[in-house]
Amino acid sequence: MSREYKTISQIFGPLMLVEEVESVKFGELVQIRLPSQETRRGRVLEAHQNKVLVQVFEGADSMNPEECRVKFLGHGIEFPVSPDILGRVFDAFGHPKDGKPEIIPEKKLDINGSPINPYARDYPNEFIQTGFSTIDGMNTLVRGQKLPIFSGTGLPHPQFAAQIARQARVLKEGEKFAVVFAAMGITFEEAEFFIADFKRTGAINKTVLFINLANDPVIERIALPRSALTCAEYLAFDLDMHVLVILSDMTNYCEALREVSAARKEIPGRRGYPGYLYTDLATIYERAGRIKGKKGSITQIPILTMPEDDKTHPIPDLTGYITEGQIFLSRELHRKGIYPPVDVRPSLSRLKDKGIGQGKTRKDHSDLLNQLFAAYARGKEAQELAVILGESALTPIDLKFVEFADAFEDVFVRQGEDENRSIEQTLDLGWRLLSRLPMAELKRVRDAYKEEFLKPLLQEAGVAAE
Repeated sequence: MSREYKTISQIFGPLMLVEEVESVKFGELVQIRLPSQETRRGRVLEAHQNKVLVQVFEGADSMNPEECRVKFLGHGIEFPVSPDILGRVFDAFGHPKDGKPEIIPEKKLDINGSPINPYARDYPNEFIQTGFSTIDGMNTLVRGQKLPIFSGTGLPHPQFAAQIARQARVLKEGEKFAVVFAAMGITFEEAEFFIADFKRTGAINKTVLFINLANDPVIERIALPRSALTCAEYLAFDLDMHVLVILSDMTNYCEALREVSAARKEIPGRRGYPGYLYTDLATIYERAGRIKGKKGSITQIPILTMPEDDKTHPIPDLTGYITEGQIFLSRELHRKGIYPPVDVRPSLSRLKDKGIGQGKTRKDHSDLLNQLFAAYARGKEAQELAVILGESALTPIDLKFVEFADAFEDVFVRQGEDENRSIEQTLDLGWRLLSRLPMAELKRVRDAYKEEFLKPLLQEAGVAAE
């Protein structure tokens, strides 16, 4: 039976030191009873001999150490799971935020989960369609992959994330698909936008939504991605679903981690973040993947805003080491009014070659994306040269590539906020763009594909193949 302690020796900030305790472990939940009979919750941050450091979720304001009673509950934070979690909105601890009743759980799972044994991992090699040409066509998302989106303050990553969540699907018939969307440290307006958008489009029925507001306790922000991933693991490995987990915004998560670290007076690392930031992020990102013998899978899209658009900042820098690529949102494209402002040049999906081709997307996909990337890069280089030397310094071929780069941004990158392109539409659009260039310049596409996909477009336009 749990004992109550009245041995609080210090309270500083949101932290509380309790002495003369027995058999308490790291991460254990704590219940604190005030003289007014109000109860607050906390979690053990450190346990050393008979002393315990507790973080109070709701803060330790107005708490008198001599009058409060502390009870250790004997378990960590647990998330209640059942098939009924689909279509619901929760906080970090599994309490409903949608006004509906509490979940009647099949079981409760520790939110810290267990790392996937590397030997048991199956290689990601199946395509997930997001409906965005810049992802599906150029930086393909593969089932079981971790593909972060690097954004900046003021860029439309909330709309982009919500659209991915409602459009994403697997192409095989009979496969069950779900989305777990975790929003951390957001404003009330952003929370209302996400909830209303999912309900408006009906995407809420296949989604589990986790919301943490900017004025919620910091410790909830740290727990929320772990609760979301625990929910995803249940859906994937117990219910055999393919789950896409979107974590937005990981920068808010890391700021919360830094705040707790500072409260504990830990020695800071780069830019004040704790030295274990890499390890902590890895405990979140590495919970994505596929397991041999299991039908389900977990795919992750973490979204993070780069402070001052600095990709060398510790958060994007460390994220890039752990994950398999990155999607960059460009402020320049955003200024041009292009949505989504995805810059395909620095963007990369390291597993894209495993998820495309015959039987997955289409046989011409690999050649086409390589040619589109090369042509767009050459066009942008020619544009930069024209700024320095003037347009008269460009050759007629260079001018064609400049026109191609503008058309690529305006037709291929730009999409409507409700435009959901199939992979076939994306690939066909790519060929139509390539038809603007001389056939002799398309050196990354094999001749058989030019005959099959490009010549009919040229004939339709009344242009002779060169």
